[in-house]
Amino acid sequence: MRTETVVIGEEFGKEYMGKYVFQELTWAKRSRIIQKYTKYNPLTGQLQSSDDVAIQAEMIVASLKEQPQHKPITLERLLAEDPEKGVPIALGELFGRIVNRLNMVNFDEAAFLSGVSDAASRIKHSQTSDSAKNLGGRRNS
Repeated sequence: MRTETVVIGEEFGKEYMGKYVFQELTWAKRSRIIQKYTKYNPLTGQLQSSDDVAIQAEMIVASLKEQPQHKPITLERLLAEDPEKGVPIALGELFGRIVNRLNMVNFDEAAFLSGVSDAASRIKHSQTSDSAKNLGGRRNS
């Protein structure tokens, strides 16, 4: 499995200084993380909700195989909403890019996981039921 090592200096604070080693996840592990935080409609299979931040955070933690001895990166810290208790945004984004690259998350998936979407949806909308009524057949006045 592929690995990537990054050495962090003082740019994110002394607490985060050190060597971090990330390893590629297995397909099964990646799929389980995504399924854990994604809900689908049981009838249509359409996506109902997804906690993209939690998916990205779990993928970072699961890929992280080595970090400084005092273990500054935890799932709780990655998910913290309080800036004093959380990981700096730029550091979290750096780790996210590394993990996405290692696990071959493509551009569309990365946008999905980071909550970014393009203005024009790539999904074509289906005809409404009103349009189907106009296709012919008996009409009621």
